Amino acid sequence: MKNWVFLLLAIVCETIATSALKSSDGFSRLWPSLLVVIGYSAAFYLLSLTLRTIPVGIAYAIWSGVGIVIVALAGWLVFGQRLDMPALLGMGLILSGVVIMNVFSNAGGH
Repeated sequence: MKNWVFLLLAIVCETIATSALKSSDGFSRLWPSLLVVIGYSAAFYLLSLTLRTIPVGIAYAIWSGVGIVIVALAGWLVFGQRLDMPALLGMGLILSGVVIMNVFSNAGGH
């Protein structure tokens, strides 16, 4: 169970770092730039811990799928970026894929 917590924390760190990347303005602003480096470092460390027991394909599919949705929502909430119907539909399909993969695979047994 703790490996799934590590994966969730890795996703949170990665999405924070990715959102800070926009605010770093090409790494020209110190604090957002530091947040990017720290966030990605923590994210990859936590992801490496999950890969001890969760298969890499499963972990990466969850990491990328959930991360895409969270970063898109952060872009909408924090940066005022527009989410049109195709974007919302695509994110819904991504989340559906993550759910289906976890329900119908033996990922939960690792």
